Amino acid sequence: MQNQLAGGGSFLTLPALMLTGMDARAANITSTIALFPGQVAGGWVGRKQASGTEGLSLRVLVAISLVGGALGAILLLATPSSFFSRLVPWLVLFATAAFAWGSFGKKPDAGAPASRLGPWLAGAIQFLIAIYGGYFGGGIGFLMLAALALSGLAMRAAGATKNVLAGVMNFTAVLILLFSGQARWIQAGVACVAAVLGSVVGARLMRSVNEKALRLVVVFIGVALTIGLFMQASR
Repeated sequence: MQNQLAGGGSFLTLPALMLTGMDARAANITSTIALFPGQVAGGWVGRKQASGTEGLSLRVLVAISLVGGALGAILLLATPSSFFSRLVPWLVLFATAAFAWGSFGKKPDAGAPASRLGPWLAGAIQFLIAIYGGYFGGGIGFLMLAALALSGLAMRAAGATKNVLAGVMNFTAVLILLFSGQARWIQAGVACVAAVLGSVVGARLMRSVNEKALRLVVVFIGVALTIGLFMQASR
């Protein structure tokens, strides 16, 4: 429901999965796999509104996201679990900052030509976001929304495009992570079923929930999670 209504669902799934006894890397891999069907559904619903940017077709953005997502997953599997556990607090801190900025910061002006990103820079930024998405993924929606808007897309088209690209980059990441032997399938199955049900319920609640208040709750959870993870890492 959280992902459907405001985003930031991984802030809930990551600590919940860690509390079942798995380390941070296994929890991140399991969370990525479990939440993937919901991302696919979101991208499929808005696919007709998705588009490329000036100088970058949607096909090129999809290709960039596929490669970047795969590289991110490979980097994740190459990262030792102990190092990833120390890195996670910083990743959650970054994701929380990106979420807060995307929720309450000034929205990029898609109509100002002077502020637009050129196609090469926009492609490079999308590639880096895709790598980060395959590696961890928290806050990728807001990062892509900002980059696409600064590339000249209207906010509605940027929103639909980032949903498609989020599903695409996680497609290759999930393909690699599925065969990593690191996923915990019972927890992944429970979380996946809940994510699908939550998407349906969240879609029905979208018009009645105070989105700003919900985003404040997500930021609070992110800050609390960051503090808790830093305290755990310092032990």
